[in-house]
Amino acid sequence: MNILDILSPKAVKAPLEATDKQAAIYELVELLAEADLIDDAEKLKAVVWDREEQRSTGIGEGLAIPHGKCDCSPNLAMAIGRPREPIEFGSVDKKPVRLVVLLASPPDKTAEHIQALGKISRLMANREFREATYAAEDSTELYELFRKAER
Repeated sequence: MNILDILSPKAVKAPLEATDKQAAIYELVELLAEADLIDDAEKLKAVVWDREEQRSTGIGEGLAIPHGKCDCSPNLAMAIGRPREPIEFGSVDKKPVRLVVLLASPPDKTAEHIQALGKISRLMANREFREATYAAEDSTELYELFRKAER
């Protein structure tokens, strides 16, 4: 699994306009729609938000990985956003989120979905990489960090 296979530079935004969890999720879904990576933004928003209401995807250390399975795309798609200010996400460690990585998957791509979640988690487990993403000045710098990590 290579992140660059599912991440377009058009689906990376730093800083996000959003100041709360739901707005951040919706803003990232809109990035996927604008990049033509999904064909039904409203459906994906509903799926991801429903999943988020069941249990927070704030996994700790300033990272949230909201995700959902939806038939709004034949392929996995990822959007990444760095909030201007950390966002309360109901994270397991009670710390606000400094990076949001949204993953959308078709219902029949469960294995790939799990692989992508694992890949993001492994990348972000590296403290140096994680801190660099939190400090990224703009979308280009944020994308480049992921691009270099995948080489």
